[in-house]
Amino acid sequence: MRIALFEPEIAGNVGAVLRLGACLGVPVDLIEPLGFAWDDARVRRTAMDYIDHVSVTRHRDWDAFQASIGAARLVLLTTKGSVSAYDFAFRADDVLLLGKESAGAPPHVHAACGGRIRLPMREAVRSLNLAMSAGLALGEALRQTGGLPQPG
Repeated sequence: MRIALFEPEIAGNVGAVLRLGACLGVPVDLIEPLGFAWDDARVRRTAMDYIDHVSVTRHRDWDAFQASIGAARLVLLTTKGSVSAYDFAFRADDVLLLGKESAGAPPHVHAACGGRIRLPMREAVRSLNLAMSAGLALGEALRQTGGLPQPG
């Protein structure tokens, strides 16, 4: 299982996702361009010292990312998804993909995904924070596939 962020724009969100990846033992892929400088202090401040415990791969663009994942299935979290993350059958080698904060994922990214899921929420609101969405979906995916870390 992996988490991939398509052209993320907010350093704090990336830091929070890196911390999530560190805590749950899941690598994180960042698909450039990023909306901030990689050395932005906000990334390290949000990720804290957890950044040293997560595998991070930066990809120069969408094509480079796609070339790196082989046969893994891309599962896009999107408000346009027709299947709830809690009704979707995850696989252990899935890559959970989240679009950019301001615009989501463009049509060519949607088309490349083998699954498009949504997180259930009240109709009066649009969406959750990117890092919160990643945490909810990743938790369910790892629960289904037996990949949650065991308390030590």
